[in-house]
Amino acid sequence: MNEKDIWEIIGKMTLEEKAALCSGKDFWHMEGVERLGIPPVMVSDGPHGLRKQDDKADHLGVNESIKAVCFPAGCATACSFDEDLLERMGSTLGQECRAENVSVLLGPAVNMKRSPLCGRNFEYYSEDPYLAGKMAAALIRGVQSWQVGTSVKHFAANNQEYRRMSGSSNMDERTLREIYLAAFETAVKEAKPWTVMCSYNRINGTFASENRKLLTEILREEWGFDGFVMSDWGAVNRRVDALHAGLELQMPGPCPEDDAELVRAVQNGELSEDELDRAVERMLRIILRYEQAEVPQAVFDREADHQIAADIEKECAVLLKNDGILPLRRGAKVAYLGGFAAKPRYQGGGSSHINSTRVSSALECAPEGVVYEEAFPADRDEWNEEAVERAVRAAKDAEVAVIFAGLPDSFESEGYDRSHMRLPDCQNELIRRVLEVQKRVVVVLHCGSPVETPWADEVPAVLCLYLGGEGVGEATDALLYGDANPCGRLAETWPLRLEDNPSYLNFPGDEDGVSYAEGVYIGYRYYDKKKMAVRWPFGHGESYTTFAYSNVRLSSEGKKVRVLVDVTNTGAREGKETVQLYVEDCTGTPGRPVRELKGMKKLSLLPGETKTAELELDDRSLSWYSEKLHGWYAATGTYRILLAHSSRDVRGEVTLTYFSKQRIPLHVHRNTTVGALLADPRTAPILQEVIEKAKSVLAPAEDAPGEAASEAITEEMSRQMLFNSPLRAAQMFFGMSKAEIDALIEKLQKAVDA
Repeated sequence: MNEKDIWEIIGKMTLEEKAALCSGKDFWHMEGVERLGIPPVMVSDGPHGLRKQDDKADHLGVNESIKAVCFPAGCATACSFDEDLLERMGSTLGQECRAENVSVLLGPAVNMKRSPLCGRNFEYYSEDPYLAGKMAAALIRGVQSWQVGTSVKHFAANNQEYRRMSGSSNMDERTLREIYLAAFETAVKEAKPWTVMCSYNRINGTFASENRKLLTEILREEWGFDGFVMSDWGAVNRRVDALHAGLELQMPGPCPEDDAELVRAVQNGELSEDELDRAVERMLRIILRYEQAEVPQAVFDREADHQIAADIEKECAVLLKNDGILPLRRGAKVAYLGGFAAKPRYQGGGSSHINSTRVSSALECAPEGVVYEEAFPADRDEWNEEAVERAVRAAKDAEVAVIFAGLPDSFESEGYDRSHMRLPDCQNELIRRVLEVQKRVVVVLHCGSPVETPWADEVPAVLCLYLGGEGVGEATDALLYGDANPCGRLAETWPLRLEDNPSYLNFPGDEDGVSYAEGVYIGYRYYDKKKMAVRWPFGHGESYTTFAYSNVRLSSEGKKVRVLVDVTNTGAREGKETVQLYVEDCTGTPGRPVRELKGMKKLSLLPGETKTAELELDDRSLSWYSEKLHGWYAATGTYRILLAHSSRDVRGEVTLTYFSKQRIPLHVHRNTTVGALLADPRTAPILQEVIEKAKSVLAPAEDAPGEAASEAITEEMSRQMLFNSPLRAAQMFFGMSKAEIDALIEKLQKAVDA
């Protein structure tokens, strides 16, 4: 159906029908206009699976949904660093949606992991906006290849559960743009999601649902979004203000009072009917795109998709540590300890909770002869001395003890934030007791976000599964015994302790909101800037083989620069290496992180094989968001391009010289510092005479007493004083008159404006 046909339908609709279309029909259906051939269509929760509810509906995962396949959660899939893998997963989800007559899948969730305590971190991808944006775009492309929409969420700055429906995320424009909007920007521009879901919270005091700057000026006018915006369930504060801001669909429905409010607003002139018509047009275009799409017959093959889920998890699990104990030998005497071995925690709690077709455990997939002791339950922190003693004896009698630990559902879920980063006490104590009798210990973790690991230095191997989906048992067995080679890389930093996190002093805030005082320094941007010790850095992950980097080089291609590096598998096993490209600003621009992820490439290599990773850079790769320009800016100068295994493991580098066509606005006045003017190529040449005068005025006399060290201190002091002095100080330092200073200011400003 073309644009003209849609507007003909709108012309036949009553004002009441238009208002009703902008609210849900019920909990999971969008309203239709059946007399005009517009059917109600269904949406469904599920960034990592289809949570379709046929009968009793809710958005917290309380009531049962249809049997579906649970894929690894966002916390796991981001660790794949693999866009092709996410697109494959998305395509599988899209086919499932088509088979179940679901028009829009509510996801992916791309909010930043500002604090490890956020209750919904298991659903989010990363602390890094580049990685989160690329993962989201890939998943969206896959789902929408079946002409099923996605709803990228939660737009924006939804980084905690505490007061999530009313709290205000307060931050400066640069922080908002660089960190909290950037992943959404990538997803919208690269994958064109059909819908965007606005968040509950306020941003700098304004509800996201009423934020015209966010929903219209940025999302539509800057980024080119052409779908419709829906609310999170219950996120609308004032309906008329929300529609005026750019929110088309209020969910859930029905909302007769709010529909009547829209009608009255049009009738009394508060809202123009043209504005309502534009909202209706956006809704109809998406509904009809789904209804009229010509796609192959979709089949929901739960068994085949279960295997896909297991295969995906093999690509996501992160080998955090391995002192040579892994992979295990089949036939070895191995003890599995801990309740998660039999009952894995494979998904998070809340709106994304999947009613899984079946769930495999490590125990049921284990080789014959593996001994199992529960030791502690999987669902609570409970100590049972007899059970622990049996586990310790089993560990002592085994060649290797594998302890399956992690966070119970009650420790992390949508709806509330964690209060600490610790594992249950019973688990830490079991690990300590086992280490007293058995040094060959592997810890396997099931969790949706980082945990403190006080035993990490003593344990030879740690394998993190995150929340690995319903096929986690098959994946665990393959990874532990070497049938699959771990290739996941951490999508978030694991700090040594909670107090190290940059948001620690400003999380979760109070009833007035939360201050994002750390600015752009979240995750590795903070830890690397402070050179702070962490448990495991961003991008980290070990393998059963080794890789070497060589021959880093650049090649130019239009407005983009290609970065190439050769990677060789120097070990004895086939494996995958994720080449991470970081950019380091060496221009002297203040306030920039040490390095930022701007590219990634995953390579599969046979033993001895060499492949070339090709990555691309453009202007945006070097840029930061300037509040003075209200846009992205990269200074002229040198940038180091780092090819790395993690943010702290650089394997190769090359230097790039960049020439900027932009200039930061500069208003020269009496209090502009000499240093600021020297840093600007427009004004620096003019100040050379000032510097020469400064040398003659501030240099110590030839007969001044003091040794060389004192003279060096005096010279440095003079240089720094000059650098930090305002122009008005030239009257004191150089004997310039006020008129001469004013003339200098005028000359400098002309150079800036030229």
